[in-house]
Amino acid sequence: MFSRKSLYAAVSVGALLACGPIAAEVAVQKADEATKSDVDIVKLSQAFGNFIGKNLKTSGLNFDIDSLVLGIKEGAAGKPSPLSEQEYERGMLSLQERALKKIAEDNLQAADKFLKENASKPNVVVVEPGKLQYEVIKQGSGSAVQEHTAPTINYKGQYIDGTVFGSSEEAGGPITLPLDQTIPGFAKAIVGMKEGEKRKLFVHPDLGYGTSGQLPPNSLLIFEVEVVKATDQDADDDDDSDTPKKSPLAQNDATKPNGKSDSDKKASSSDDDSDEDDDDYDDDDDNNDDEDAEDTKSKPTTNTTTTPNTKK
Repeated sequence: MFSRKSLYAAVSVGALLACGPIAAEVAVQKADEATKSDVDIVKLSQAFGNFIGKNLKTSGLNFDIDSLVLGIKEGAAGKPSPLSEQEYERGMLSLQERALKKIAEDNLQAADKFLKENASKPNVVVVEPGKLQYEVIKQGSGSAVQEHTAPTINYKGQYIDGTVFGSSEEAGGPITLPLDQTIPGFAKAIVGMKEGEKRKLFVHPDLGYGTSGQLPPNSLLIFEVEVVKATDQDADDDDDSDTPKKSPLAQNDATKPNGKSDSDKKASSSDDDSDEDDDDYDDDDDNNDDEDAEDTKSKPTTNTTTTPNTKK
């Protein structure tokens, strides 16, 4: 599976090759400390080239290898580049965008194929055809997870190839996760889980992060989830939430279903309040009725940051 990480790793090779004077001075000092018998420069050079080649292959950037090698030789010899810095930057940006688009297309095809095949397996429950499935690994008992609550869970998230991208273990233990703040597929698939129950969730990118966020674009996400405690009351979105700030389960603004992101809504609300205040002051300047102005200013305002279930 191609990812932004491998793409950026390949692009960063250029930065490594373009070390500044300070980095070069440090490298020279370290080289002076080593004896000639410590380094086989021929093999080390070949290994460095191998490193570059591997990153290029996994990044999705289709460079012409012969031209790349020629460019290295000419650069080392002090010859000018065939492109200006601006032309190089524009070309690399275009190539990266093309590569990410191809990665997104390939991952989407892989997700569709996986879910189609997985749906026919025994014990797999289809929540939403072609989009969301789960499998019960262990039965639970007691209270069940309800919508708009904040259950305490253990989880592990991974891609189709088994690569783990996040877990509650990495976060230091079970996390309390407000369902209104997570991706739609995750929230839908754990509703109804009882305390002690374990499920494996299969989430299509349309109910996950799609092409937004830091994960590879259009990745199908697989979660192993265990409910430690089901919470029946609405989640309070306060600063004391146990949800990790960098949790991969956190919902991005781009994945929220209501058109505008919450940050947009808050900004819009703030702008509206500001406009109203401006109007009040304009009325005062125009010698409008003091009582009306005073009445307008004294009306309580709604603080969206303390409203239950307001996504941050």
